[in-house]
Amino acid sequence: MELSKNSFLSMADHTILKANATTEQVKEVIEFAKNNNCASVCINPCFVKLAKEILSGSNTKVCTVIGFPLGANTTEVKVFEAKDAANNGADEIDMVINISKMKDGDYDYVCNEIKQIKDANDKLLKVIVEDAYLTQEEIKIATELCIKANADFIKTSTGFAESGAKAEDVKIMKETGKDKIKIKAAGGIKNLSDVKSLYDAGATRFGVSRTKDILEEF
Repeated sequence: MELSKNSFLSMADHTILKANATTEQVKEVIEFAKNNNCASVCINPCFVKLAKEILSGSNTKVCTVIGFPLGANTTEVKVFEAKDAANNGADEIDMVINISKMKDGDYDYVCNEIKQIKDANDKLLKVIVEDAYLTQEEIKIATELCIKANADFIKTSTGFAESGAKAEDVKIMKETGKDKIKIKAAGGIKNLSDVKSLYDAGATRFGVSRTKDILEEF
């Protein structure tokens, strides 16, 4: 598919996840996503009900984050968060894996946690693996774990690590996952050039806060 203004919007998760975001700022982001037919608006869990209300009648989905941004909550807490988000109106869940367990090589824990959150509700699940902290081999393994746990997407980053989405990491995810899982690139996407390189590498969703600036480049 040719990357155009409209196709980009259909793949954009317009995002505001900063800790000091005010309700008015979040409302503006939600309205922008709605008016521009973004794939979703990605907001912190406390704003899910607000987003659901504003987006009523639109095609833009409500996306929220679980175990964010460190991934270090217990599995039980993450499962509760996911259920609570769904009950409040979330359509899509972006969860952070337990990065410590991933680095420990405790892959059964990582896979089981993803699976429990996937099984907690019927919402589309994107799994943030925080690729800045992973080796190339660990990115391959993380991709395989996401597939095994029946996740819908693997997602590169939270945007809170020292680096965000990298095309070379997306390529590894694409080559490993083939067509068994989709890829969301997020973190540090500043311009259209970034979007194009990540799209060419295999990403079909983009977590972006600079959506307006990127649109102007088209």
